[in-house]
Amino acid sequence: MAELDPVTFEVLKNSFITSVDQMGEQILRTCYSFVIYNHDFSSALHDANGECAAQGNADIAVHVGTLHFTCKEVMRHFAGDMHEGDVYAINDPYAGGTHFSDVRLIRPIFADGKIIAFSQSNGHWSDVGGSVPGSFDVSAKEMFKEGLRITPVRLFDKGRFVKDVAHLIASNTRDPASIIGDIQAQAEATAVCQREILRLVGKYGRETVETGLSAVQDYVERSARARIAALPDGEWETVDFIDRDPAGGEGMIPIHIKLTIKGDKAIYDFTGSHPVIGSIYNSAFGTTFSAVAAGMKTFFPDLPLNSGFYRCFEIIVPEGSIVDAQWPVAVTGFLMPFEKIMNSIYEMWSKLMPERALACAFNLEYLLTGGRDARTPDKPIFMFYDWLPGGWGGRNGKDGANVTTACFGTGMMAQPVEGQERANPILTTECEILKDSPGPGKWRGGAGVVKTSLMLAAEKTVISYICDRERAVVWGIEGGLPSMPHGLTLKRAGADTEERLGSIFSDVPIGEGDVFSRPTAGGGGFGDPLDREPARVLEDVKDDYVSVERAAKDYGVVIRTIDAELCEYEVDAPATEGLRATQRSMRVDEARIDPEAVAARYRAGEIDAMDAIRRHAVILDWGTGALLPESTRQFREVFERRSLANWRH
Repeated sequence: MAELDPVTFEVLKNSFITSVDQMGEQILRTCYSFVIYNHDFSSALHDANGECAAQGNADIAVHVGTLHFTCKEVMRHFAGDMHEGDVYAINDPYAGGTHFSDVRLIRPIFADGKIIAFSQSNGHWSDVGGSVPGSFDVSAKEMFKEGLRITPVRLFDKGRFVKDVAHLIASNTRDPASIIGDIQAQAEATAVCQREILRLVGKYGRETVETGLSAVQDYVERSARARIAALPDGEWETVDFIDRDPAGGEGMIPIHIKLTIKGDKAIYDFTGSHPVIGSIYNSAFGTTFSAVAAGMKTFFPDLPLNSGFYRCFEIIVPEGSIVDAQWPVAVTGFLMPFEKIMNSIYEMWSKLMPERALACAFNLEYLLTGGRDARTPDKPIFMFYDWLPGGWGGRNGKDGANVTTACFGTGMMAQPVEGQERANPILTTECEILKDSPGPGKWRGGAGVVKTSLMLAAEKTVISYICDRERAVVWGIEGGLPSMPHGLTLKRAGADTEERLGSIFSDVPIGEGDVFSRPTAGGGGFGDPLDREPARVLEDVKDDYVSVERAAKDYGVVIRTIDAELCEYEVDAPATEGLRATQRSMRVDEARIDPEAVAARYRAGEIDAMDAIRRHAVILDWGTGALLPESTRQFREVFERRSLANWRH
C-alpha cells in the first residue's frame, strides 16, 4: 500500500466526506418523494471490503451504523458477478437494514479494472406497500403486513436500467411514479460519488486512494480508543421502556443496557431486555448496532464517523429479544427501541463525561394519512406522511434545545406545511411551541410543539400513528423532572367532544371536517428544578415556555402578573422562598402517594397529566383516567433513581 503524508491524508479524508455530501445534494435536488426531500436520507462511501469509510455531514443517525451491513450483504450476494455500471437495491432489515421503507442503492466503483470502493444512497420511500398507507401498521406481528422486502437485486446492469425489475418493485407501492423517480435520483447520487472518487484516483493514483480509504478508518479508531482508554474502567447500567405490547398485558417493555469500559473498548450488554413484542416496535440487530453507534458518537462530536469508530465497541444482544428481532418478526417501528437505546447511552455517558451530560430527548412520532384526494376530478391517491420536532434534554449548564428534530435523525427537517397542503387535502390550523412541555430542571428541557390539522375533501381516508412516551414519559436526570405524555386526539366533524386515540394505532377511518391534533414532548430536565434561578423561570414565563401556574408547581417560583398583554411579570421573592421550602419538605412524600388516590383526583379534574407525572410519578390511561399499576411501578422505580434520589430535602 502507498504511504500517505499528513497533507495528502487530510485532503483525502475531507474529500471522502465531501463526496458523500455531494451525493446528498444530488438526491435532494432530484428526488420525487416529499419525505426524502425533507432529508430522510443518508449516504455513505465504503472501501472494497464494504466497510464504511465516510459519512456525510447531514446523514441521519438512524442510518449511519447500518449502511456497511447492507453493503456487505450485496457484496456477498453478487460475489464474482459485479460489473462497472451495476447498481443494486436492498431494504432488508434482517440483513442489517432498518425497515422496508429505507431503500438503499449501492454502486461498485472500479479503477484499473478492480473494485476499489462502493457508494451507497439510502432514502425513505413514502410507501412500500403493506396493509396501510405509508406501510406502518402497528398491528403487524410479522413482516408480511409491512410491505415489500427487497433482498439484493440488480437495478442497473452494466449501465442498463433493468426496467422490468424496477417496475415490479414500484408497482407494489401506492405511489409507483415517485418510486421510479427516486430510484433514478438515488442511482445518480451514487454516480456523483463515483465521479469524485475517480477524480481523486486520477490525481493521486489508485493505490493512494485505496490507502486513504483504509487510513481514515484507522485514524478514527486510534482517536476513539485513546479517549476511551483515558476514562476509568467500570460498569454503568440503566433501563428504559417501550410503552406497551399491544398484543400483551399492561406494563411497559424494558430495554436494559449495561455499559462496561475496559481499557480502550466499550461493551454494551442488553441482557435482561424484553423478548420481541406483538407489534412493529422491534429492532433487528442492525438498528440496535446503529443506535449504539449514534448514541456513543454524540460524546465524540469532532471525530468523523466511519467503521473505525465501530471497532471500538462490542454489542451483546439476547437472541429473540426486542433488540435482536429475527425474520419474520415485524420491525417497521424499530425507531421506538432505537431512541430508547440512544437516550440510555446518553444517560450512562453523562456519568462518564459530566461536562457533556444531557437528559432524555422527546420521541420521534410518525403520522400517516392516506386516501383519495377529492379536490380534483381524477381523485389521485395521496400520502400525508408527517413528523414533528420536539425538545431535547436539559444539559449540564445549559437548557435543552427547543423545537429540534429527534435524536433519531437530526439531519431531518420539519416539513413545511405549505408544501404539505399543496400535495394533500389537509389544512394545518395550528403549529406552535407548546407551553409547559419542557421538563423542569435547574436546566430545563427544550420545548415541544403542538400541531392541529383539518381533513379536507377526500375519500376512503385512514389515519395511522406510531409514537411512544405516552407512558414511559420523557425523563429527567440528576433531579430533573419529566416532560409530558404523547398522544393524538381526534374530533369528528360535528362532534362536541374529542376522543383520545393515544400514541399507537393504525387504519382508523377519517372524513372531511375531522380535526386531529398531537403534541410532542419537551426534553427532560437536568438538575433539581427548585435550584433554577427565579430570574430564568421569569424569562421562561415571558417567552411563553412556562405558564405562571406551572412556574409555581414545578419550580416553586411565585410570579405576579402585572400586564400579560405587555408581557410584564415579576417574581415574588418572599413567596417563592416560602413555597420552595414547603415543596422541599413535601415532594418526596408526594412522589410516593397512593397511586389510586392520584388517579381519582385526575378523573375528578383536580389535577392534570403533568401533575400526575411530575409530582406523583403516576402513569394513567390519559383518556379514561384508569390507573396503570404495573406501568406506575416501573415508572416510579426509575423516577426514584433519576429524580428523587438527587433532591435536597
